[in-house]
Order: sequence, then C-alpha cells, then structure tokens
Amino acid sequence: MNTPGSLLPAPVRPAAAQSGWLSSDHGAEPVLTLLGGLGWAIVDTPEANVHCTSPDGAVYVGWLPEDPGAWQRGIVWRVHVQPADASAWSQEFGPHTPSEAVAGFLAAILANLA
Repeated sequence: MNTPGSLLPAPVRPAAAQSGWLSSDHGAEPVLTLLGGLGWAIVDTPEANVHCTSPDGAVYVGWLPEDPGAWQRGIVWRVHVQPADASAWSQEFGPHTPSEAVAGFLAAILANLA
C-alpha cells in the first residue's frame, strides 16, 4: 500500500487545558475522517457498526459499537492488516480508547506501509 505522507493528517497538539476530549470514545469521526480522506471504502450497517477497507484491501478497520461479539470480547475497534509479504495481524481497542488514539495508531501504521 502506498500512502503519501502528504495525505496523512497533520499532528494535532491541543493545549493541556483542551486535552479532556481524549477521555473516552463516543464516536468514530476522527477515524472515519482520516480513512475517508484516504479513499477507503466505508460501509455502515443498520445496526450502526462501520466497516472500512483500504483501497488495496490489505487493511480492515471496524467500529463495532453494536456488535454483540465485539462487546463480549470487550472491544469496539478492530484493525486487521494482511501485508502482501508477511503474516496477518490484528489489533483491538476497548470502548474506553479515544477515537483520536485509534486514528493516531492508524496514521502511524499507514505512514509505515507507504
């Protein structure tokens, strides 16, 4: 996957007094904004889950706030990466992980896949 650094978001450095917005995950907007801007396929379900796939199909990101299986495992975010030349791997994030942190994680791995 080639993701030019110019397509990745600029770092956000809020003042210490403004960092309260990183306290919990109440929506998927930071991640969906990042992935939508990179041309990913984004599909939402009637149950309010969202599934995102990279243009080359190598990376999947799921926001699963209404998935019973995800809640049983204590997750709300699932990232699955299938590199062309390495073993597949996954990372999951719980319901208290800020969406901004997930977006930062994704931006970092996408920059390294370029």
